[in-house]
Amino acid sequence: MSVPDRLRATELEPVWAALHHRLSSGRPVSRVTVDGLDAAQQAALADLLGLDRYPGESTVLSLARLDAVLNEITGLNARAVTEAIMGPLDDRAGARAVREHERAELWSWLGRHPAVTAEPSLQAWVADVRRAGVVGGSARATQELLEQALAVLAALPGAGGPLPALAADAVGDPHALDDGQRLSGLVLRALATLYGVPVPDGAQSRRALWERAGIACDELSTLVLAAGLRPWGGGALGETLRIWASAGQTAAITLAQLRDAPGLPIRGGNIWVVENPSILALAVQRFGADCPPMVCTSGWPNSAGVLLLRTLRRSGAIPRYHGDLDGEGIRIAAYTLAKCDAVPWRMDRADYLAALETLPADRIGVRLPPGRITEAPWDGDLAEALRTHAVAVPEELVVGTLLADLEREA
Repeated sequence: MSVPDRLRATELEPVWAALHHRLSSGRPVSRVTVDGLDAAQQAALADLLGLDRYPGESTVLSLARLDAVLNEITGLNARAVTEAIMGPLDDRAGARAVREHERAELWSWLGRHPAVTAEPSLQAWVADVRRAGVVGGSARATQELLEQALAVLAALPGAGGPLPALAADAVGDPHALDDGQRLSGLVLRALATLYGVPVPDGAQSRRALWERAGIACDELSTLVLAAGLRPWGGGALGETLRIWASAGQTAAITLAQLRDAPGLPIRGGNIWVVENPSILALAVQRFGADCPPMVCTSGWPNSAGVLLLRTLRRSGAIPRYHGDLDGEGIRIAAYTLAKCDAVPWRMDRADYLAALETLPADRIGVRLPPGRITEAPWDGDLAEALRTHAVAVPEELVVGTLLADLEREA
């Protein structure tokens, strides 16, 4: 049956509007409150329900009673009449459930993303992003933005190029990483979390953080130390490396030299990578011209270090990384393994516990705190061991073990 015109009267509009709003909640409804009724509207409602008095400015309608009245008039219930007059009902509860599901899927996807699992310190960034909420209420738009941020992070560290070039290469828009852009802020927060530094709050600190990530950095002062590298090609850089290796000396390689080198072909084998220059110095002092191939990241690997290790990896060599066994050391190791396709060298739980047992006598009772600890992707038990013992093992304290490994290679 159709809805008669008298039910469409202007005076009854507040009733249908209140019904439409409540029935669109997506939840069971038994009563509906109608507020702000003037005298004419009260009269129309009293006439509809057969009341002997006006219901008042605010009244509570029983849906069962309204269904009975409307069914007698139209053969339809209140829901059907409301839709006929006001249009289709919504399902706010259902829509809310869908949005909540989409958001849960978004945060689960981000937490499981390979870039995050490879560098667990980024979980703090994930939590920060989640607290900020979805962009414009849209999980899809937020995921698209995060995919762009992860693409930029995957392209870092850069090789000294300008920021617009990075943006163009990573996301197809040279202005996407300009100051003030949402993507730029997202990436800078991730870099600050990764490096354990404050989020930049001005142009100078933003520029410094981009430079640390290899963007618009000085190609001459960005260096990586190496020893024992004897590539069988590589142009002028390759020849220089062979000369220094034969002389038993350390080479300081600039980013500019690496960018201009026609590759550094090396006949496979291991490349021993250390975090601290003192380890490289002791190895060169001990082995001289017989020093095995070594690279030193000097803490967090810069653009030159990453480019050198990637170049050597492409030639078939395997970078084996060792660093400090503490919170920062784990993060540096995770970064190096992820960015350079390196493998850990004496960096698991057993190595940590063995190092604790062999601390020098003058170190007994001295506890160097390990700092903020994040998970080690290559060993699920290492972080827990660090938390349990709360003692850092700097690389210098296990130099004897490292040199013994190198001696077998020399």
